[in-house]
Amino acid sequence: MSTMIGKRTARAVAETVTDPELPMLTLADLGVLREVREQDDLVIVSITPTYSGCPAMDTMRDDLEHALLDAGYAKVEVRTVLRPAWSTDWITDRGRRRLAEAGIAPPGAAPRHSGGPVPLTLNAPVARVACPQCGSVDTEEVSRFSGTACKALRRCRSCAEPFEHVKEI
Repeated sequence: MSTMIGKRTARAVAETVTDPELPMLTLADLGVLREVREQDDLVIVSITPTYSGCPAMDTMRDDLEHALLDAGYAKVEVRTVLRPAWSTDWITDRGRRRLAEAGIAPPGAAPRHSGGPVPLTLNAPVARVACPQCGSVDTEEVSRFSGTACKALRRCRSCAEPFEHVKEI
């Protein structure tokens, strides 16, 4: 039985919840929100972590639960779905625009793997990343990790501005 609380479906409510580490993005924009199902008086939400051990998962789960309970839903269950693994390719076009507007370079296309474990490479990335301030691709990586493990710190050689880049996963 599908329920509408104040004409807002559970999916619509869940799609308003923002990412705790990238608050300019909703979980839907980030591609983490996988499914929202209404089953009798229970809302079941499925989310996928951006990477194994993502520290924001508890906050995402809590924020989804509170948003749905505050919207009038009686019971909420948030499930973690690991397959298929999340990829930066799941970030929506709107999410990519919002990252750039916030001064964070969105990821390019994720690397393709033939299945099995994802190889760990410690070499410097070879991707050309455009500066979100001036658009120049004459940028360099300053640190492989930035404010979160999902982002790298870069600097533009043209305008000298530092910026973060969401790494391709």
